[in-house]
Amino acid sequence: DGNSGWRCPACQNASTQVPKTYTCFCGKVHNPEWNRNEIPHSCGELCGKKRQCVDCPHLCNILCHPGPCPSCPAFVTKTCECRQTSHSVRCGQSTKIRCSNVCGNTLNCGKHSCTQVCHAGKCSPCQLTVQQVCYCGSNFKEVFCGTKEEFSDGFGNFSCQNICGKKLNCGRHNCTQVCHPQPCQLCPRLPQVVYRCPCGQTPLSKLLELGCVERKICTDPIPSCGKTCGKPLSCGSYEFVHTCESLCHEGDCRPCSHTSNIYCRCGFKKKEVPCALLRNKAAITFMCDKRCNKKRSCGRHKCNEVCCVDTEHKCSLVCGRKLNCGLHRCEEPCHRGSCQTCWQTSFDELTCYCGESVIYPPVPCGTQPPECKKTCTRPHDCDHPVYHSCHSEEKCPPCTYLTQKWCMGKHELRSNIPCHLTDISCGLRCNQMLKCGMHKCKRICHKGECLIDEECKQPCVIPRLYCNHPCMAPCHPSSPCPNTSCSAKVDLQCECGRRKESMICSEASNTYQRIAAISIATKLTDLQLGDSVEISRLITKKEMKQARLQCDEECLALQRNRRLAEALEIDDNSDPFNVRSSGPKYSDLLKEDARKDLKFVSDIEKEMRMLVEAVNKGKHTKKSHCYPPMNRDHRRIIHELAQVYGIESVSYDNEPKRNVVITAVKGKSICPSNTLTSVLDKEMQSRPPPPIPHYKQTDKSSGNSGLSKPLKEEPVIDYFDVQD
Repeated sequence: DGNSGWRCPACQNASTQVPKTYTCFCGKVHNPEWNRNEIPHSCGELCGKKRQCVDCPHLCNILCHPGPCPSCPAFVTKTCECRQTSHSVRCGQSTKIRCSNVCGNTLNCGKHSCTQVCHAGKCSPCQLTVQQVCYCGSNFKEVFCGTKEEFSDGFGNFSCQNICGKKLNCGRHNCTQVCHPQPCQLCPRLPQVVYRCPCGQTPLSKLLELGCVERKICTDPIPSCGKTCGKPLSCGSYEFVHTCESLCHEGDCRPCSHTSNIYCRCGFKKKEVPCALLRNKAAITFMCDKRCNKKRSCGRHKCNEVCCVDTEHKCSLVCGRKLNCGLHRCEEPCHRGSCQTCWQTSFDELTCYCGESVIYPPVPCGTQPPECKKTCTRPHDCDHPVYHSCHSEEKCPPCTYLTQKWCMGKHELRSNIPCHLTDISCGLRCNQMLKCGMHKCKRICHKGECLIDEECKQPCVIPRLYCNHPCMAPCHPSSPCPNTSCSAKVDLQCECGRRKESMICSEASNTYQRIAAISIATKLTDLQLGDSVEISRLITKKEMKQARLQCDEECLALQRNRRLAEALEIDDNSDPFNVRSSGPKYSDLLKEDARKDLKFVSDIEKEMRMLVEAVNKGKHTKKSHCYPPMNRDHRRIIHELAQVYGIESVSYDNEPKRNVVITAVKGKSICPSNTLTSVLDKEMQSRPPPPIPHYKQTDKSSGNSGLSKPLKEEPVIDYFDVQD
């Protein structure tokens, strides 16, 4: 039955503990021997166990047997329930014997007898009604006979809670106690009872010595001692008890002239009131405006009761949470924990959609439709075969039959596409012509129009008038290209092709205009002599077509060496003048920037040399290093140094977080023999010291002694500083 214990495999009797010894069924013989003429596990003797019947005194008289002992077959004489008749029945009979006579036993009142037919158990209480009187004799009530007989005093049976009012033994005063059993107390004013003055401070014997008249009867006045009464009044508090301030007197004390503090129901606030109004503290109460912040018994709502005195804080709201069925709400008072299961039940059959599976009533509320193994028979959007089973959901699972469908941009026909998929992207670029008529959509294959509420913002590709570079302004199909400076990169080189620099197109144009202005300025010197000059021949067509860098001293030296090598018929592959092995060539602009921030250049070169050495010695073919964000000038220095070291350099991110990442490649990146910092040091050492200015000594006769100011030189015109 799920309980712990042990069940015998032979007799099937269950015991709470596993037995440790092997005995026969009756338990008399340990380890009984097997006998083919007897029951297995039996000793072959009389059982002798006590039967399960409580009243049976006979022992089991059959041989040792499995299972419980049978009922006792002996006949005994038993009386009926009312004990008026007797019958001969089997000892093991469990049914009670009842006769057809009236019981007649005395009831609980002790006056009447039971009128029921022979029955089991005690007789019912007496149902006759009698009239009882209170102890003082002023009130009556009807009750069942025998009710509260033990409280009777011979005259009355209960207290009516009124004043007794009976005459006391003195014959002059009435009893002032609440209705009580007889007899009444003695008169409290008898001379034999009163021994002290009304305030209780002075004995009457001392007052008699002072000349007071001795009392004879209860109506004689009690002598007063003349002291302050001092009896404690009902007002005041535990710390400060108010007492009567009148002189010793009989009867009730006068109202108190002080004030007392009374508290609200919850005890949060107190109020001071005159004691004269405070006859009964319980009668004068007030409520504060404090709201209770404690949680109610449900644990969800706050009490919010004003001047709350509740201790349990039971929640009176309705729970209202949804039950497990999801259709009905809990109607119980707000409570903790989970709500009970929905008690509503349906008496209609619950079937699946096709009607093959049925749950017969009663069906608890919230029961899901039964599972069905049949194929779904609902109407479907496509004509493909159905592979899912009958279901209770309104919407069928998506169709997974593989089909061929065009992508959203109609670029290609895709195969093995599930039927339920509608928007398919091929992953290619859209390439549809935009509304501007100049650009194509660069988005990945998408749904709908390319640009709905937006305008094309791709850069304009119309070539500029002067440089033929694209406009690069945001697309403007209905307006001419704006007159802005060109930001395209152009490569400039000198005449010999040794010097190469990358510049912005607009800056290169400004350089060309500056060179043209210098050329004009040098050729216009002839005008000072009065000669005529043709302006159209001042600038050659070659100068107008392109802007070039000027060759420096190294370029002139290389050209001179080349001419000398041609004259001496020396092979170009040889290096007699140690030109190629003289180390890397750093541009003048890079040297000028390095002189401004030598520490930065030194750190960059150190990092590049470490990167090149690491990639040449390591297993990897490439290694990269990311520099922190920096300004444009520092990034340009890194790019130029990377070209010298044979390192790839790329800039990432937008300003102001634009940074440079360099990548060294094994076999391509090299460490130059002379670093930029060492080259700058050698140039500083080989540079001659600055000339000392000469001063002219003046004549003493002139009145001025000492050194005179240096001679003022003629200004030299710098034609490269000519502005537009």
